[in-house]
Amino acid sequence: MKLSDKLMICIAAALFLAASPAFATQQVFSTGPVIEDFGPVADVPAAQPLSPDTELRVVLDTSTPAEEGELNRALVSAARFINMHARAGLDPDNIQLAVVIHGRAVRDVAEVDGGQSGANAALIAALVEHNTGIYVCGQSAAFYNVTAKDLLPGVTLSLSAMTAHAVLQQDGYTLNPF
Repeated sequence: MKLSDKLMICIAAALFLAASPAFATQQVFSTGPVIEDFGPVADVPAAQPLSPDTELRVVLDTSTPAEEGELNRALVSAARFINMHARAGLDPDNIQLAVVIHGRAVRDVAEVDGGQSGANAALIAALVEHNTGIYVCGQSAAFYNVTAKDLLPGVTLSLSAMTAHAVLQQDGYTLNPF
């Protein structure tokens, strides 16, 4: 066997071995227990324990739209947030979550030409069912010709993203970057 053939075999084996742990890691993620079809998370048994009566009030923020046919990352993160904390023993009623959407991402939550709401509709419905507030920046909506009637059910039109954040902060929400 030539040296170049041996090298190719070694490279192929290294790539296989390098990919295997990543594939194995992916298999530990699953959805639920609260939002069954969205928000895959991994159990972390050695994580710092949370008191079951812990209350979380968190807002996520995004202006990044989803890729064609994909789910909006902030909405998926909201489902993940709920699922992972419920798995960690928190009562889902103690998880108060909001998502503020602005910029081009407003099209992900509105029924408009060129929008991604179809891909996100079921996820939005599941989040709203679990008391997640979804707020759209009215300034971005106006810029992208999105009206209140274009928004998917449960999505609220705010005066602006800045206004939504200010009101949520006054209500005790903290901004969680992701």
